[in-house]
Amino acid sequence: MRYQELSYWLSSVDEPLTPRPALPGDADADVVIVGAGYTGLWTAYYLAAADPTLRITVLESEIAGYGASGRNGGWCSALFPTSLPALARRHGRDRALAMQRAMQETVREVGRVVAAEGIDCDWRPGGTVVLARSGAQLGRARAAVEEAREYGLSDEDLVLLDADQAAARCAADGVLGGTYTPHCAAVHPARLVRGLARAVEGRGVTIYERTPVTAIRPGAAVTPAGVVRAPVVVRATEGFTPALPGQRRTVAPVYSLMVATEPLRASTWAEIGLADRETFSDYRHVIIYGQRTADGRLAFGGRGAPYHFGSRTAPGYDREPRVFAALRRVLGELFPVLGEVPVSHTWGGPLGVARDWAASVGLDRASGLAWAGGYVGDGVGTSNLAGRTLADLIRGQRTELTALPWVNHRSPRWEPEPLRWLAVNAGLRLMFSADEAEQRTNRPARRAAAFSRLLGH
Repeated sequence: MRYQELSYWLSSVDEPLTPRPALPGDADADVVIVGAGYTGLWTAYYLAAADPTLRITVLESEIAGYGASGRNGGWCSALFPTSLPALARRHGRDRALAMQRAMQETVREVGRVVAAEGIDCDWRPGGTVVLARSGAQLGRARAAVEEAREYGLSDEDLVLLDADQAAARCAADGVLGGTYTPHCAAVHPARLVRGLARAVEGRGVTIYERTPVTAIRPGAAVTPAGVVRAPVVVRATEGFTPALPGQRRTVAPVYSLMVATEPLRASTWAEIGLADRETFSDYRHVIIYGQRTADGRLAFGGRGAPYHFGSRTAPGYDREPRVFAALRRVLGELFPVLGEVPVSHTWGGPLGVARDWAASVGLDRASGLAWAGGYVGDGVGTSNLAGRTLADLIRGQRTELTALPWVNHRSPRWEPEPLRWLAVNAGLRLMFSADEAEQRTNRPARRAAAFSRLLGH
């Protein structure tokens, strides 16, 4: 497999993507971690830092960063898939706010480790601007800020922007306003995960690549090459979880796809903005996301690829020409200055969605089985919090992290097929329809705004 072809990010790392040796046979460990993405590697990192005597083994079916960790949008954010009101309803206001503050601190913690370990991953904490380009989207922006105020969050956490303020950060076409939060950093995700793998090995952790795990059971991770026995087994497989026996309905693997342009001219960037490499999105229903890369490209992605029957994942699903064309069209609608700028890279991959859209982390002490995931695409930051929390849980520590409301949360299982296929894809179609309806309603207002700008108003 040519791993460099999996994403723009993996094509631009400063190292050959040669797999590490595979597991040579049966082995013993204190902790065995299944998956060498962010979750598995952060867990290993904090465990090894806390107790260097632990024998920690990481098993990876391909190479470190093969999954979402090497293909995502490069947002290390404080976003959490469960809203503050939903968390408050389930766990109370104080615990909901503690979760949000922990996520904000997580962005700073990742930046600290990047600096301490000398990981060159184009780290830039420029925040996130979310644009409003219709009246309905502007209403959602205002509601987001009002909700933040209800929970004691200030302008230093989320601020409402008027049209000029939003355009000063990201001058997309037809901007009416938006919001800005400083709690996000743009990052080269593949360089982060590859650097983290090296840092983990430097702390004595063993990583075996090209070693697929075929079963997880109490006390063991089973592979074709042998069994790794350990009192604690951590499942850190996110969107690939359904391939494990007994996990078919744990999460739904939903595909998110991306495109990247050729490097843009300085004059083009002067018109677009993103001078501080802010990550950007807007308030439509179907999620889009983008960043200005360190080498001057626009990396842009979104949901919209179909969910595949039976929670199947396959390399061919990473590439949907129809979705890539739609992403390039939306990019042109946002930034007409791009004109015919070509797309240089296209890629995609699965992310994990729990039935209640609630990420979770936990450890069953009776069986020694631990897990983290269900990030719904917000895993760059959340996985770090998961790794720190798992390290505390595994070591039997009671800390502020182990008291957070997502710890030991059990999401309901997804419905059996064909109900799962019908529900997920119907939900996608519903969101697309809602966005199309809003766009049709907003066209006259946007034409008026464009005419006003033409007249210099």
